[in-house]
Amino acid sequence: MDGVGGSREDRSVPRLGPRRRGGERRGGCEPALPRHGRAGIARERVEPLGSRLRLSRLGRGDRGGALMPGPPDPPRTAVVLPDLRGASQAPEPPREKNPLERLLGLFTEIRPGEGATAILLTLNVFLILAAYYVLKTIREPLIARSGGAEAASYSSAGQALLLIFLVPLYGVLAGRVDRRRLITAVTLLFMACLVAFYFLSRAGVPVGVPFFIWVGIFSVMIIAQFWAFTNDVYTPEEGKRLLALVTFGASAGAAIGPWTTGKLISAFGVDAMFLTAGALLLVSLALTRVVDARERERRLRHTPARPGAQEERIGGGSAFRLLAQNRYLLLIAFLVLFLNWVNTNGEYVLRRTVTEAAHAHATGAAADAFIGSFYGGFFSTVNVVGLLVQALLASRIIHFFGVRHAILILPLLALGGYALLAVFPFLAVVRFVKVAENATDYSLNSNVRNLLFLPTTRAEKYKAKQATDTIFWRLGDVLSAGLVLAGIHWLAFTTKSFAALNLVLAAAWLAIAFVIGRRFARLTASS
Repeated sequence: MDGVGGSREDRSVPRLGPRRRGGERRGGCEPALPRHGRAGIARERVEPLGSRLRLSRLGRGDRGGALMPGPPDPPRTAVVLPDLRGASQAPEPPREKNPLERLLGLFTEIRPGEGATAILLTLNVFLILAAYYVLKTIREPLIARSGGAEAASYSSAGQALLLIFLVPLYGVLAGRVDRRRLITAVTLLFMACLVAFYFLSRAGVPVGVPFFIWVGIFSVMIIAQFWAFTNDVYTPEEGKRLLALVTFGASAGAAIGPWTTGKLISAFGVDAMFLTAGALLLVSLALTRVVDARERERRLRHTPARPGAQEERIGGGSAFRLLAQNRYLLLIAFLVLFLNWVNTNGEYVLRRTVTEAAHAHATGAAADAFIGSFYGGFFSTVNVVGLLVQALLASRIIHFFGVRHAILILPLLALGGYALLAVFPFLAVVRFVKVAENATDYSLNSNVRNLLFLPTTRAEKYKAKQATDTIFWRLGDVLSAGLVLAGIHWLAFTTKSFAALNLVLAAAWLAIAFVIGRRFARLTASS
């Protein structure tokens, strides 16, 4: 052998060298290649002709159209190899946005080809949140039949205990199946429970307490699963731009769900709402499978699958092991814990202040009417402000300031708000602080919390997120309940005292958020 890859006789065939200025190549007798490069040319087989090799024409458009030099042997038929361009490449995205993408561009930065998946995910989470608020609305009259506020308090503790066992079971299932089968199985299980509650309630069985516990578990597990799926679909770069749009669907579902439920209950009764929520979940599941199929097809266009290959399993270890092994995930878990701890304490401060104001001006039914009227206006204001923040500000804040700084906004609001309440614990001030806190939490902060899981593995998205958004979230409820119990019965806390304590907790929350923001920036620096 003389040289690499050929005998001494091969030297008469010029090698393809790099293009020089003017389209010329080294080895001047070689024809220039077309602009699209070698990958787009159907090469022809090199065949032995006598004692030398001959290379037939490489393609049209070469300068002069000459053939490679060779002896004047009789021409032979060349075997053309198939052109496999695009076999493992995705088609070029549309050059222009379609009308839907131009419309969505009013709310966030969206690129050609991204509109369909974004709107499907937005509609999906809209249906999930609408279903949750349908169930949350009928939960109140059902729990009232089974013990009222006391039963609700005990049920909240039961939710936290059950989640400690359910989250590991979810992790076992996630480790054995792909994401489509996981989401399908979990959603169908929740739908089956709704059908069972419907028939039990129709039969006169008291379902208030078990349904209250079930709704609390459903709300955190099904929503966490959706956001895990969304994080799995989008890259960190795409998520930073598009999750704000998807979260708008959640805000809209939360706002429309209760309003629609009230009208449906008047027409069909409470029991029918079990089936209504089940139907919403069924449509949501169908949308999830459509998005999954679209994304799988897009992925296969980039990387063709082996014959008979199956969708990759989620895999990974248990949720608690993932949290213990990854400090970033553990910090997110404590962020969620402090967020809910502070927020739940604030809800108690609001409830206490409203009750004191109601009994200071009225008694009996009049006081109940005052409280009901106050909360009706409060929830409406939170929903409207949250929708406006989500539609007009959330994506822009994340775009211009980044997740690293956006994650600090809510703890800073809480820090300032509870500092104000520690000095001025009046109803108007409490209402203002809680509207700002809750509206920001349901919009901007919801975006940021879900963005934190973009630079994680698939197992961490599905398993660790379930643990943080369920167990650690409910642990915040438990800590708040313990704090309120101790503050009322043993420490004689006033409203100012609870506000001051929340100020300390908000400072710890802010410190955790700062560290997470720095780690997120490092993890996504290359995205």
